Amino acid sequence: MNEKALKTLEYYKITDKLAGYAVSEPAKIMCGKLRPSGNREWVDDALLETDGAVARLLRDDAISFSDNKDIRGLVKSASIGHTLTAGELLSVAKLLTLTSSLSAYGEPEEGDEGDALTKYFERLMPLPLLEKEITRCITPEEEVADNASDTLASIRRDRKIISGRIHSHMTSMLNGLRTYLQDGVITMRDNRYCLPVKAEYKSQVPGIIHDQSSTGSTYFIEPQAIVTMNNELKTLELKERDEIEIILSGLTARVAAQGDVLTENQKTITLLDFIYAKAKFAVKTGATKPVFNDEHRINLRQARHPLLDPKTAVPITIGLGDKYDLLIVTGPNTGGKTVSLKTVGLLTLMGQSGLFIPALDRSELGFFTEVYADIGDEQSIEQSLSTFSSHMTSIVSILKNADADSLCLFDELCAGTDPNEGAALAISILSSLHDKGVHTMATTHYSELKIFALSTDHVENASCEFDVETLRPTYRILTGIPGKSNAFAISRKLGLGEDIIEKAKETISSEQESFENVISDLEEKRINIEKDKENIENYKAEIESLKKELDEKKQKLTDQREKIINEAKEEAREILKEAPEGSQGCGR
Repeated sequence: MNEKALKTLEYYKITDKLAGYAVSEPAKIMCGKLRPSGNREWVDDALLETDGAVARLLRDDAISFSDNKDIRGLVKSASIGHTLTAGELLSVAKLLTLTSSLSAYGEPEEGDEGDALTKYFERLMPLPLLEKEITRCITPEEEVADNASDTLASIRRDRKIISGRIHSHMTSMLNGLRTYLQDGVITMRDNRYCLPVKAEYKSQVPGIIHDQSSTGSTYFIEPQAIVTMNNELKTLELKERDEIEIILSGLTARVAAQGDVLTENQKTITLLDFIYAKAKFAVKTGATKPVFNDEHRINLRQARHPLLDPKTAVPITIGLGDKYDLLIVTGPNTGGKTVSLKTVGLLTLMGQSGLFIPALDRSELGFFTEVYADIGDEQSIEQSLSTFSSHMTSIVSILKNADADSLCLFDELCAGTDPNEGAALAISILSSLHDKGVHTMATTHYSELKIFALSTDHVENASCEFDVETLRPTYRILTGIPGKSNAFAISRKLGLGEDIIEKAKETISSEQESFENVISDLEEKRINIEKDKENIENYKAEIESLKKELDEKKQKLTDQREKIINEAKEEAREILKEAPEGSQGCGR
């Protein structure tokens, strides 16, 4: 899809929202890179995957991807001989644990044929031996555990013993040298145990000076009596460091040996996190799976713009491509024309990205290889172009590239210039697209376009309903009826003098006034038809309710009748059972 349409229809705000539902950073990045596809097979597969994740999520949401980290860099480092740190190895172990849990989570139940996600769960390859070895050797605090090797355990035991002796010896020295010490504490300098000796007494404490305080009042001296023990401790520390290096190198080698498996697991987990993000987005927004067709037919039922507040956004029902492939939407400003245009465009882009759309179930989308949108203020100060010129530049590009597999959206087509010329240009542009079989939606104020729609095959009018009494749009789309500007009615409602309004009416042609009156009549008839339809629906509901009530009463009477008969039979059996034996026969 072209970049301009993605920006104009605010597609990237959708991918930003989607990323908020992904758990791991790799999946968030994947969400940000999602784009609509012109490959029908890919779209169908992507929607099946989203559908499968929604079903699994509603059945069992106990799934997490928080330990999914991009380990490709670690695997590459390991493969070229760089020893991984304890923390890096722990990241690998966490990914392995996640792999095991997801593999178990994804196992289908007995008799379950699986869904579109089954192949991804089956693709995961747990490595329990490597997982167990890393978690045995590396603690959650990213340290090498004592029991990582017998040698390390022995070294650390010896260190603990030596450290204990040093502490014991120095503690006894503290009591005897307290007069010479700045503080009665044992300190560390250069990783060796020292005493803080006052400067004037430094010669009274034999040993090695390792440091001096910034004021010069304290010397940090390693007493001669513990130099040997400190040396032993230092030797053990070096041995410990070497043994840790051996342990980490061994684990790193095992990671390198399984590098391809680890990388493939991480890639699959990222994909699953991404698919589940699509599912969470769908569940949160009440979205449904769109039904795609190859006839470029759009039939959105109670569709909502996904970036508007769902509590206040008014759903629209709108169609294109069935009996008409060009829809001209008219009506007053702030009536929702632009929102309806953007809703159709954005939901098409979402559907072709494998996302569910905020509309009622069984809403249809046509499959388009390209979506073009000319919406909003296109004024370009940098190029010294007026709004009209900028829009026309965009329109020229669309006319050049659009074909029968394209969806074109125009907001206020050819506005910003002389009304007569603008209307003529708009009709010509739409006719050109219509002749090429391009599916198009356009909003306009031009009455000439309303007449064009009424007089041209496979072109339809639509309007955004406006309540003149409240001066508020209802945001409902009324297909088949051109919209009325309502300028005079709105002005009258706002207090403009009747004499001014009457004078304004005199300036418009009788044909134009007659046309507007026809629109008013159509609107009034539509309202009456809808009221009649509503009354009929109410009557039908009332009849259904009465029928149900009658059926329930009939069933109740039947149940009572059967109960009485059964009780009578049971009573007769009891009487016969209690009667004298001789009286039960008929006699001869």
